[in-house]
Amino acid sequence: MSTLALYRRRLIPEECILLEGDVIVKHTEDVIVTKWKTLNPKTAFQYGASCYFLKDGIKVSKFYRKDGSLFCWYCDIVQFDYKQDGNAMIVTDLLADVIIMPDNSVKVVDLDELAVAFDKGLLSADSLKAALLQLNTLLSRIYANQFFRMQAELNDLGL
Repeated sequence: MSTLALYRRRLIPEECILLEGDVIVKHTEDVIVTKWKTLNPKTAFQYGASCYFLKDGIKVSKFYRKDGSLFCWYCDIVQFDYKQDGNAMIVTDLLADVIIMPDNSVKVVDLDELAVAFDKGLLSADSLKAALLQLNTLLSRIYANQFFRMQAELNDLGL
């Protein structure tokens, strides 16, 4: 069986790119864990690791600064589309994101983009509803102090 090809699909701006530099560290029916370097040079962070929670529609990423210190945890609300032909996973960013800083402060961002994507017909009503429910699931875990279970997928691998 060929190696899984991961693609990141964005709605705004519209693009779909192969994450050819990402290294798959773990792949089960529940999660895909990757480590990566930034696609475009960033000053705030240089590299990281991500865990794709396939049943939840959530991608949790750990962003690191050049010196190896934690910049933040970044959580994307996503939709997965597996293409058996080509063994490819297309991960569509549904725009709503949650950022958790090292001091545990939480910020929900890009909800305006979710509305814009819906207004422009880039997102169906079903996808909008799914994104909001997935965001609610993630925030409920964070507020119930259960986010550490999601973090463990990366931390337990030393990522």
